[in-house]
Parts: sequence; structure tokens; C-alpha cells
Amino acid sequence: MIETLLPDAARADEAFGPDGSAVLYPEEAALVATATEGRREEFTTVRGCARRALKALGLPPAPVLPGKRNVPQWPAGVVGGMTHCAGYRAAVLARDSDLMAVGIDAEPDRPLPRGVLESIALPQELAWARTAPVGGAAGLCRDRLLFSAKEAVYKTWYPLVGTELDFEDAALSFRTDDDDPRTGTFRARVLRPGTGPDGRPVTAFTGRWLVRRGLVVTAIAVPARRVAAAGASAGGAAGGVGHPGR
Repeated sequence: MIETLLPDAARADEAFGPDGSAVLYPEEAALVATATEGRREEFTTVRGCARRALKALGLPPAPVLPGKRNVPQWPAGVVGGMTHCAGYRAAVLARDSDLMAVGIDAEPDRPLPRGVLESIALPQELAWARTAPVGGAAGLCRDRLLFSAKEAVYKTWYPLVGTELDFEDAALSFRTDDDDPRTGTFRARVLRPGTGPDGRPVTAFTGRWLVRRGLVVTAIAVPARRVAAAGASAGGAAGGVGHPGR
């Protein structure tokens, strides 16, 4: 499911329930030794997804340990992201020669708890989220889609820039695909300065979203500079880093 949101260079693996075949490395198991059974299951299953994505890249399995701000630490030359929510776990990886960063998020397609929308949305986002969708997208929870997309933005931003980003630091806008009201694109305009690892400013991201199987899933994939410079769009699924004048 999530692979439909991503460029060809990315490798994705997902699970809609517990993966009884997934096994943790000792250093991973130590991190959840005292966790609840549910937490150990999601931790284990999503790492099984990550190792299958590594295999799809032609790389050997490896432990996936959290770094600063719980950002997954991937093998050298790899970028990626993981996400999990009730009934879903996924990992997306790519070689850093193809993508600079990946950010993914999954949420239940249900309204946010009371008060959360107001705490994460800018005024224009709040107005959009409170407007009923048109075009037959019955049941689409715009507030949850906004939350998920902002999570994907943060998960892309932090590994790329290395600084914090709050909900109000990015202004998001959304479009729906003409042929399917439950899929579309989004653009995030970053409202605070940030610099990528190559010294160039990071000002915006583009991503894709879908609603399927009771889930809201969002993804951003930032092309490596050589891809962006060549004007490639990775099949229209890749996100991008915006720069002044673009």
C-alpha cells in the first residue's frame, strides 16, 4: 500500500498485524525488555519490515537502534523511516545516492481527540480541516490527514537538518487526485530557516497521501541533488527540497 506513495528508488515493506517470524537482535531486545507485550510486538514487527526493506536493497540485515530524538539509525549509505499505529507497521528505505531523506507516517482514519487539531494547525489549515471534503471522499478525516502529514514533515526534516520543528513551523496545503478522492498530494512550506547537509537551504517538501483500510498514510521522499538537478520526478511520487527561486 505505502509503496504507491513512493519513488521507484525506495524499498517498502509493511505489515497489517503481528509478524511472528521477526526476531530482535540482543541490543534491540534490551530496549523493550520491560515494555508491554503490545509495545514489544510493534517494535519487533516494524524492525522485521525494515530488515526486509534492507534485503530488497541488496543489503544484509542489521539492528535498527534509535538515535537522537528516536530517529532510526540506518547502515551507512541508507536513509529511511519507520511508522506504526494500531493495525499497521511499515518501513521505507533507500540508498542515499537516490534519496536524501524519507519521512512516513500512518494513523487511524478517525477524528483527532478533542483539542488536538487546534494545537497543531495554523489558521488556514484549521479552516481546511473543518471543511467537509467534496468529490465523494466520505469518511476522510481531514484533521487526521493534517496531523499525519505534519508528522511526516518532522520525520523528514530532523534527520536532514538536525534541528527541532514544531507543528506551527510548517504550513501545509493539500490536493486530491482527480481519479481518486482518497489519494492526493501535499506541500509543506517550512516557516523557519534550515540548512541541509550540503549547505543549501531547506524551505519546502512535497509528499503524497492515501486513505485505505481504515488508515491515513503519508510519505515524503526527498530526491538526492543529482536527481533534482536533472529535473526527474521519480514518477511523481518523490518529495523535494525547495529553494529560493524555484
